[in-house]
Amino acid sequence: MELINKTIELVKEKLEGTESGHDWFHIERVWKLSLKIQEKEGGDKLIIELAALLHDIADPKFHNGDETLASKIVNEFLTEQKVDSETIEKVLFIIENMSFKNRNDAPGNLPLELKIVQDADRLDAIGAIGIARTFNFGGYKNNLMYHPDIEPKLNQTKEQYKKSNGTTINHFYEKLLLLKDLLNTKTAREIAEHRHQFMLQFLEEFYKEWNVTF
Repeated sequence: MELINKTIELVKEKLEGTESGHDWFHIERVWKLSLKIQEKEGGDKLIIELAALLHDIADPKFHNGDETLASKIVNEFLTEQKVDSETIEKVLFIIENMSFKNRNDAPGNLPLELKIVQDADRLDAIGAIGIARTFNFGGYKNNLMYHPDIEPKLNQTKEQYKKSNGTTINHFYEKLLLLKDLLNTKTAREIAEHRHQFMLQFLEEFYKEWNVTF
């Protein structure tokens, strides 16, 4: 489909040189996961594809915390592509309400399309890929990998989460291990089981090696 191909071109262009946990390959995985979930759960395929492809077009943490830039870019692009206003509104709604840090501010009765894209994005944050992305971002931020005297900060507010520079291992407890129980769809929850267990096994091995206990 021409619209999807043009969207892919835009995303690749905008995300060139981005930190590798939030680059085109992250977008591609979320897009593919969204389609797999959509096959089982239903929903408007075009809206799901557009939202999945465009959801990180301007991640606020790489744009001085600007939470409006992504919507501006997406609205302008889809308008130029002659996408109807109703579809644009639905795509923007997904992008503006799917993030982990905004979960307490999101309205109720979320549309299925948002639930699917959100699930796909959260699935990419757990398991082997999730572990790799977490350590990559921790290195990008020059955060400590682990410190036994620094406790995880649970139940953070949105502002606390945005400003957090805790250890990479603490991020497992502050976000990654919480995601399995925040998934919306049956299909995503099934996929998450193995990925969640893999992270628990990784942490067990990490502590053994850190503490030199065998």
